[in-house]
Amino acid sequence: MSKIRITKQFNFETAHALHGYDGKCKNLHGHSYKLSVTLIGEPIVDKTNVKYGMVMDFGDLKTIVNEEIVEVFDHATVFNQNSPHLKLGNELKANGHHVLFVDYQPTTENMLLDFVNKISKRLPEGIQLHSIRLQETESSYGEWYASDNQ
Repeated sequence: MSKIRITKQFNFETAHALHGYDGKCKNLHGHSYKLSVTLIGEPIVDKTNVKYGMVMDFGDLKTIVNEEIVEVFDHATVFNQNSPHLKLGNELKANGHHVLFVDYQPTTENMLLDFVNKISKRLPEGIQLHSIRLQETESSYGEWYASDNQ
């Protein structure tokens, strides 16, 4: 059987600040992120299986990515928990804002690594994460490929 790649795209809005950065992104700001998740696997050949012919049901992939990433990061403000932004984040949180504290600098690159870990843990046997792409602006994005990390 042939390997097939399938891709699903997602959108979410997130704010962040990069502590210690020497440019404008040290300031609190937001992005309209576009996330593309590509899986690789063999289509199901069991004709009695309701998902016959699919590598993975797009709806199942949507559930995983929504639960692990979109619902968590959408309209959240993300801060590195080891930065002075902790005080601001706690104040925002106390006032009802959706704030995430992560153990990394919330750059596109580090968010990609976080997302790879979260998605990979939820995939069924025989299906692998091939790549993910996180677009931060109209002209800027990061990509992760499994083949680069073996």
